[in-house]
Amino acid sequence: MKFIKEMKEGDRIFDIYLCKHKQSAVTKNGKPYDNVILQDKTGTVDAKIWDPNSAGIDDFDSLDYIEVYGDVTSFQGALQLNVKRVRLCREGEYEPANYLPVSKKDNNQMYQELLGYISSIENAYLKKLLQAFFVEDQAFIKAFRQSSAAKTVHHGFVGGLLEHTLSVVKFCDFYCSAYPMLKRDLLLTAAMCHDIGKTKEISLFPQNDYTDDGQLLGHIVMGAEMVGDKARAIPGFPKVLESQLKHCILAHHGEYEYGSPKKPAIMEALALNLADNADAKLETFTEILEQSTDNGWLGFNRLFESNLRMTRME
Repeated sequence: MKFIKEMKEGDRIFDIYLCKHKQSAVTKNGKPYDNVILQDKTGTVDAKIWDPNSAGIDDFDSLDYIEVYGDVTSFQGALQLNVKRVRLCREGEYEPANYLPVSKKDNNQMYQELLGYISSIENAYLKKLLQAFFVEDQAFIKAFRQSSAAKTVHHGFVGGLLEHTLSVVKFCDFYCSAYPMLKRDLLLTAAMCHDIGKTKEISLFPQNDYTDDGQLLGHIVMGAEMVGDKARAIPGFPKVLESQLKHCILAHHGEYEYGSPKKPAIMEALALNLADNADAKLETFTEILEQSTDNGWLGFNRLFESNLRMTRME
């Protein structure tokens, strides 16, 4: 299979890809054409079908697997596929794992490691709350282990939410050893719960897109609501503890301009914000470097507001 990451200008492609998105359009001359985004586990590529009514173009839609024949061209500095023929594929002709980006780390191993951190929590109420999510709620567990942490920016792959959460927990665990004033049970519980709302904010692959509630409410608010629901189902759960935990979730983006409903008011909320930001930024930088074929300067990046480059050791 010719993976998208391996494509280069001038290649002729005859292979199966997932149609992530399809939209019909019209040229300035009134001629219909289709805008298509093709996907595999290495990324996406824009494609154009200039003659969608041709006999060589099967009827298909978004999220269908299609066999395409066409040429790789370049348009405004980006690769584009000029599609000449399309055949709608049947189940069994393709291996889904080749078309969905998946964490490089073992999902089962990460999940067991997360359960190990839950076992280390000493506060009985916080441990019961974590077990209610990560041990007892099978629907939540399935969604959590399969969800991405974002559409595109960082950890945008199957298992990305689990990988990101575990990394944030590890950062927070280190902070607790370096700064003993931090309440470890509260901080690690907040770290494990800080992005649980993303199981409702972003749909599972292959869609991996914002849900209606994701657009209207967002993962921060939904995550705080989910924690509140579980806490209220635990007899005697301390109200102050619930509020502090929800505050950590509501403040974990740190600043209002980054979508945070609250700014950190307790030390644990600040530590969570720093850990979340560190893992997100480092993973984003990692993904940029992995996708680059240039060993020098990579150009200006809007997220980092800086020209980036590959580190060179001489």
